[in-house]
Amino acid sequence: MIRPAAALALLAAAVGAALLAHHTVSVAALVLVLLAVCLRAPRGRRWPYLVGTGISATALFVVTPFVETLGSHPVWTGPIVPVLGQLDVTHEEVASALFQACRLAAVGLAFAAYALLLDHDRLLAAAGFARRSVLAVALATRLVPTLERDAGGLVDSLRGRGIAVEGVRRRAGLVSPLLAGSLERGLNLAEAMEARGYGRPGRTRIPPPPWHAADRVAVGCAAALVTIGVLWL
Repeated sequence: MIRPAAALALLAAAVGAALLAHHTVSVAALVLVLLAVCLRAPRGRRWPYLVGTGISATALFVVTPFVETLGSHPVWTGPIVPVLGQLDVTHEEVASALFQACRLAAVGLAFAAYALLLDHDRLLAAAGFARRSVLAVALATRLVPTLERDAGGLVDSLRGRGIAVEGVRRRAGLVSPLLAGSLERGLNLAEAMEARGYGRPGRTRIPPPPWHAADRVAVGCAAALVTIGVLWL
């Protein structure tokens, strides 16, 4: 098991390689690898991230051919729409849409792996610089799991009182208590940080564990992955 900082470097390198690559096959391979990594997370936690990434990538794939003008080999020719002009889809536009959708999916899955599998407490403890930024990112990353846990608790409480939470309208009623709970949690967190002297000079920290061979290999692979993304992918 590698340390969170090395794992974060690998995920960042995967994102960089996906954004620098020029071939759809290369980006699609990165998507499959990142998907396999995300599938290691518990099923109950991973589905919001995977579904959100899949919907976003699919929407980008569907919309891109209609807003992009590229190529001269039509697959489908549609009607003329005022302002937009003639709607048509070419082979080049479909290829471009697939490429951009794979890029978005790679970025989304890399973030999902970061949110689901990394130990954010250890990552924050290892941050020797940009500590405030790392703390803000870690707190934001925990937002979705925390809201999901709170929503589950509210649903169980309502079921215990004989109220079934089913349908969009019933679930929409959970937004107000979830928002109030989030604000209260933010105030409690700020008070706890202030009570512990966060931001004051002369802070102490637990000595970080030494870097192992697997950590160094992971960082080396991250640098190699970015280089490969620039030169060959």
